[in-house]
Amino acid sequence: MLSYRHSFHAGNYADVLKHIVQLLILEALQQKEKGFLYLDTHAGAGLYSLQSFEAEKTAEFAEGIGYLWERSDLPEVVQRYLTQIKKVNRNGRLTFYPGSPLLAANMLRPQDRAVLTELHPSDYPLLRKNMQPYANVQAKRENGFQQLKSVLPPKERRGFILIDPPYELKEDYQLVVDAIVEGYKRFATGTYAIWYPVVLRQQVKKIVQALEETKIRKILQIELGIRPDTQQRGMTASGMIVINPPWQLEQQMREILPYLTKILAPTGTGHWSVNWITPE
Repeated sequence: MLSYRHSFHAGNYADVLKHIVQLLILEALQQKEKGFLYLDTHAGAGLYSLQSFEAEKTAEFAEGIGYLWERSDLPEVVQRYLTQIKKVNRNGRLTFYPGSPLLAANMLRPQDRAVLTELHPSDYPLLRKNMQPYANVQAKRENGFQQLKSVLPPKERRGFILIDPPYELKEDYQLVVDAIVEGYKRFATGTYAIWYPVVLRQQVKKIVQALEETKIRKILQIELGIRPDTQQRGMTASGMIVINPPWQLEQQMREILPYLTKILAPTGTGHWSVNWITPE
């Protein structure tokens, strides 16, 4: 379908959760000297202007990164995330938001590398342009799901795969699970992180059940919601499902999610959870 543009949603509360989890996984991988592969299957444009027509039309960033931007009481983990966002806002004003590709590119060491894929005809040229300064980053206009077949296992034998489809089509929910199965067969020791929206809870339950049926171990589910589940239109929560998470990720998220829920859902309707879909 290729109608989804992340520029309408950049910097919202779902991005805050996704990119904090991403940052923590990257930091954990960099505790060892050996390099790794970062694979981003649905990369988007890489950088978003929060003054664009799309961003201002929805203003979702105001209730995401906007809530955190000038706070002085941030937990250390959230402060490290904010430091990464400030790298693309040199004037001190919240003008731009980095997507997951740029967040990763700014964190990678010389021995690390990234492969980013994006199919959207408008976003891919922007991604390629935004990644030009990074010698260890490759941007490709290819199907992201298929990269788990063609790129894995990485030569480094260490890796982090971020799967963040738009879920425009119902099939995307099953395609995510199929991609994990294919990737895991090739690279069982990699860390896989799946972002998902909570629009209809039943769709999330189907992903969880399908992952349980794969018999893959060590699957952690992290979720942050700003409103209770509903049958009405619109996203009420989002989450990250992480396979082979760093050992400290569970505790790190348990420590910061109460804070994030309080700040990002100031009306008191927020909720969070950290659960193992399948333990070790």
